[in-house]
Amino acid sequence: MGKLSGLRHLFMTLFLHNFASFMVIPAITDVTMAALCPGRDECSLAIYISGFQQAIIGLGSFVMMPLVGNLSDKHGRKALLTVPITLTIFPLAILAYSRTRSFFYAYYILKILTAMFCEGSVHCLSLAYVADNVPEGRRASAFGILSGIGSCAFVCGTLSTRFLSTASTFQVSTAMAMLSAVYMRVFLPDSIINDNLSTPIISEGKSDGVANQNEEPDKKMQVFKTMPSMEDMLALLKSSLTFSQAAIVSFVSNLADVGLHASLLFPLQYYLKARFHFNKDQFADLMVITGVAGTISQLLLMPILAPALGEERLLSVGLFFSSAHMIFYSIAWSFWVPYAAAMFSLFYVFSQPCIRSIVSKQVGPCEQGKAQGIISGIGSFANVASPLAFSPLTALFLSERAPFYFPGFSIMCVGFASMIAFVQSLMIRAIPPISSQRVGNCNYMETA
Repeated sequence: MGKLSGLRHLFMTLFLHNFASFMVIPAITDVTMAALCPGRDECSLAIYISGFQQAIIGLGSFVMMPLVGNLSDKHGRKALLTVPITLTIFPLAILAYSRTRSFFYAYYILKILTAMFCEGSVHCLSLAYVADNVPEGRRASAFGILSGIGSCAFVCGTLSTRFLSTASTFQVSTAMAMLSAVYMRVFLPDSIINDNLSTPIISEGKSDGVANQNEEPDKKMQVFKTMPSMEDMLALLKSSLTFSQAAIVSFVSNLADVGLHASLLFPLQYYLKARFHFNKDQFADLMVITGVAGTISQLLLMPILAPALGEERLLSVGLFFSSAHMIFYSIAWSFWVPYAAAMFSLFYVFSQPCIRSIVSKQVGPCEQGKAQGIISGIGSFANVASPLAFSPLTALFLSERAPFYFPGFSIMCVGFASMIAFVQSLMIRAIPPISSQRVGNCNYMETA
């Protein structure tokens, strides 16, 4: 019962955090355009700096995610969740105060610095928390529900943006981010996966102060020892063929992913703004359709389909519809086509929970944080490559210098990348989970 209570509080924390993060997405394009290119519907500078921002964030996340996951294995999920949930507040607070050019640049820089740690880490740690508390046979459904909670927050956040002014959007977002941090610290129990768990980084209270002072240097050394080396990550990737294949699929699908957390979301918005003159209200409507369909699918369909089809086949289904969804965007001939294509989210939302479930079954309970961190890091590395490859392509084909008229050419390239991930996913074969065989490898004892 305690574990189920912990999951309820985790879901509420995730909902509040995602609500705060997602509700600013429809508005940030207009804020960026107003700060950099006021009065214009096309702005190559906005596309380039958004791509640069995502590339730097992705590079930082690639380094940080395995470290965050590994630290959570040693010091507990709650302690590590506190950091990104708190840091998320500060960039939002800047735009809540003002959205002039100088404040936009302050937001831009602070967003890069904080998101290198925050981007993806809340989701990564939440997945590890769920894996600690849910048996292997139910993990795919549990991961789907976790993603469904995120989609529900996505719907509520973007729908609220539809009825708020730009200033109010950032003010409400800041308040919700603060509420998320307070709720998590007060109500969320830590996920203890071993009685020999190291002392948390963020202590719940003071005890034996003199003894703790003497142990401080040793604890600091242990934190540095938890930093996984490249050899450690390669060894984990090579430990299972299924793990390696899932990592490849994760990289390619993240390279193409333009869904909730993808780096190509802003180029897609710029494409729709230039092609059909979409503003924040149309973006919000489009995102609400995507989020509602994704929420229904993850909360209702996935718990039924995952046991029946298996994660491997459901992954392929999700990636196929992801590719088809992007190709429809790229050839949109009327303003209603993006809305119809958004309905494909009923199926493409299956891919990420399935990848995470497949990976979680290939490692022991003491390696859940590390494994999820590595997959998140691989996805973040893909987010470095995505804007570098596709942002210039988007800017080129939306400009007068395009070699031929095809505004959605970069989006079609994204669809082809997703098709590559689909083909790779067909090679993943269902094998018995090995995580239960690796319990004996867990070792949280302090090293001398």
